[in-house]
Amino acid sequence: MKTPKKIKWKHFINYIVIGVFTLIFSLLSVTNSLDLLQKFLLEKIAISILLSVSLGLVVGFLGELSLGHAGFMCIGAYLGGKAASILEPILGSTLLTLTISLVIGGVSALISGLIIGLPALRLKGDYLAIVTLAFGEIVKTLFLNSSEDSFGGPTGINTPRFDNKYLFIVGFVLVLFMLFVIQNLIRSKHGRAITAIRDSEIAARATGINVVKYKLLVFALSAFFAGIAGVLYSYSNYTVQCTKFDYNYSIEILVMVVLGGMGNINGSIISALLITFLQVELASILTGNLAVLQNILYALVLILIVIYNNAPSLKGFRDKYNFKNLIKRLRKQKFDPSKEIDDEAKWDRVPTKIEMNEVLSLDIKVEESTLKPDKGDK
Repeated sequence: MKTPKKIKWKHFINYIVIGVFTLIFSLLSVTNSLDLLQKFLLEKIAISILLSVSLGLVVGFLGELSLGHAGFMCIGAYLGGKAASILEPILGSTLLTLTISLVIGGVSALISGLIIGLPALRLKGDYLAIVTLAFGEIVKTLFLNSSEDSFGGPTGINTPRFDNKYLFIVGFVLVLFMLFVIQNLIRSKHGRAITAIRDSEIAARATGINVVKYKLLVFALSAFFAGIAGVLYSYSNYTVQCTKFDYNYSIEILVMVVLGGMGNINGSIISALLITFLQVELASILTGNLAVLQNILYALVLILIVIYNNAPSLKGFRDKYNFKNLIKRLRKQKFDPSKEIDDEAKWDRVPTKIEMNEVLSLDIKVEESTLKPDKGDK
């Protein structure tokens, strides 16, 4: 009889935290305890988490540098926002309209990811970064020079607004869905193949891994969630203008991934939350003539975070006061022998063909036939 597997709660901690976070703020929103700025902040946080974790799949787990994430978001924002503006007179500003727009924006970005991924993923390093950066600029230029009847040209398009009491809830539900997809992918055999490509592409090819297939899979999946984030952005801002989706925005998303740690999903979530909170708060506090200080203070805070995370002289402080060690100290208890659990791999627990007491026994039985001399012996 197989023993039931123990639940690894560390695999579900981000689901639990985000779920509780969403539930608390949902109750506050329904009871009208949140103002417009706080709801807008929550919407921005959900969008940033979608962008940072999806880009982290390419940069952190696949090991490829992509600077075109804002381009995929732009495609999702325009096409999803356009679909929403067409569907709103028919279906109204309902959850069904939002859902259809999310699917259209995500799938259109996914297809774009496949199209650009086929030639681009044959490149590596700086060359791939240049191609993806150029792709983002091409997408922005195409929408900038579109006609007013199609995508509004420089003025952009107007998009419907979902009820701001619930839009951030939809955003965090999508975050949970994204975590479910990406984390299960990474923990599967396909995820091990992806990380093998990151560690050594030559060794991965030698072991029979289809490198092109997995690169396209990761690139397309990352673009899909970027497109979904673009649709949420269009609903959150009423309008979509292509000037927002420039290469600076792609670098800003990359900063969230790097600060959170390469290949660290929880770190990307935390860094996206902190950076978005910092941006929105600085924009609300520093107004008028002080608005010029926003970027300066934002840059200084990022520099301090980078120094803290990488300075060798602070390594001892980081190791002593990091989050994991603080949790261990809070949970530390005195040694209690009665609560110690035996090791399941001990010799007396491992099934063998011969009992261990027989192997260690000194009672050796010798057959009489072995004691009789041969006929030739005298």
